Amino acid sequence: MPERSQLLGTRTASEPGRILVVDDEPDIRESLYELLSGAGYRVDLAANASEGLRQAEAREYDLILLDVLLPDRSGMEMLRDLRSRDRETPIALITAYGSIPLAVEAVKAGASDFFQKPWDNDKLLIEIQRMISQRRLERENTQLKRALKQRYAFPNIVGKSERMLRVLDLVAQVAPSRSTILITGETGTGKELIAKAIHANSPRADQMFIAVNSGSLPPELLESTLFGHVKGSFTGAIASRKGYFEIANHGTIFFDEIGTISLETQAKLLRVIQEKEFMPLGSGEVIRVDVRILAATNSDLYKLVQEGKFREDLYYRLNVINIALPPLRERREDIPALIEHFFNKYCQENGKFLDAEGRSILRFDAEAMQILMDYSWPGNVRELENVVERAVVLATQPVVTADVLPEYLLQHSGLRIRRDAGGKLPADASLFEMVADYERRVIIEYLEKANWSQTQAAEMLRIPLSTLNQKIKRLQIEIPRRSEARAERG
Repeated sequence: MPERSQLLGTRTASEPGRILVVDDEPDIRESLYELLSGAGYRVDLAANASEGLRQAEAREYDLILLDVLLPDRSGMEMLRDLRSRDRETPIALITAYGSIPLAVEAVKAGASDFFQKPWDNDKLLIEIQRMISQRRLERENTQLKRALKQRYAFPNIVGKSERMLRVLDLVAQVAPSRSTILITGETGTGKELIAKAIHANSPRADQMFIAVNSGSLPPELLESTLFGHVKGSFTGAIASRKGYFEIANHGTIFFDEIGTISLETQAKLLRVIQEKEFMPLGSGEVIRVDVRILAATNSDLYKLVQEGKFREDLYYRLNVINIALPPLRERREDIPALIEHFFNKYCQENGKFLDAEGRSILRFDAEAMQILMDYSWPGNVRELENVVERAVVLATQPVVTADVLPEYLLQHSGLRIRRDAGGKLPADASLFEMVADYERRVIIEYLEKANWSQTQAAEMLRIPLSTLNQKIKRLQIEIPRRSEARAERG
């Protein structure tokens, strides 16, 4: 019989959350439906335990809200039944008869939370969002553990240049260690990919890997996210929460853009690295953890130290081993392999231009490839990936021409054809230069036949007018003004 996950399919974090409400009171069901659907959730309703179990078996839910008193079975019995089949989906009990012993019994039976009627709607929504978010984080990490070995293994990091091979040699050396590592490089060079490769090839590979975008969170929220907090420690802290360090114990935390965190947070991070312990916000309790820290930055951290924006002691703690990723313009020989890699990825995602073995048959023609090889790629591999994805989406035939490249690349390319003193191609001209020179002469010939009307020339050449205009720009063909063209004809 198929696994339950195969029957239900895989849910993604981008989909709206689906919640099952099991309560025998019609008014409660209706009020929860209005509240939750109004907050964007998809809501299913069940009036008793039997109906609730049937729906939970037939569909995957992000959260189940379960009444303690049901007409056919108790909510506690249903909770135990659900947990015997599913240990992961958050389940919160709701009751009008709240008590500490009942709450303790519910938690022991596997409840994620406990709500007493009547509840505060705003607080209820906050708790529901928290439970769903935490479960999705756990699910993503489970999937990551399964995929890391295949997806982020060194053979699948594209790069055959000497610079990248040295980087991968260093990654292979440091991955098994416990050392803190600082990964530096421009935006888009693949710092997080390297961090995942380090984690996947370390003894911690089966534990949590959590990536923290340090620059996207305000200082107070970042501290709460990292170290957790106790109930009442700040406005809105309606319950105690674990932070990433506690969740990722024995695993790895990756700080992206580490240079953006505040000096106060830097001090607390330094303590975790040195002492392997921290205190949640508002708590006096010391929690000890074993977490490997990987950090990345596109900034000059030492310069930030000199400017007083980054702690010197933390800088040296982070910079035990530095892995510097080269920009794409310094490893241009990797561009063809990267293009092939991204062609395969996006052709498979879009289900187009695949051979019998599921590999992409797309390729850029000589002109387009020359433009890509000559470009400086300020956005690095990420920018190249975006360009290739665009090409896959717009391609109508296996050979992709320069016409599908973004306009800024076409304007930047400005092809230059070398010529000798007599205006002819030099003896060592490349095939690309010979083809471009021939194409330029043909286009000029047809423009002259059309009295320099680009519209008519495009029709005669049987190509779109936009394509002709792009080629005129790239081949640096000067179009005479109308008055000049008429004077030549007269």
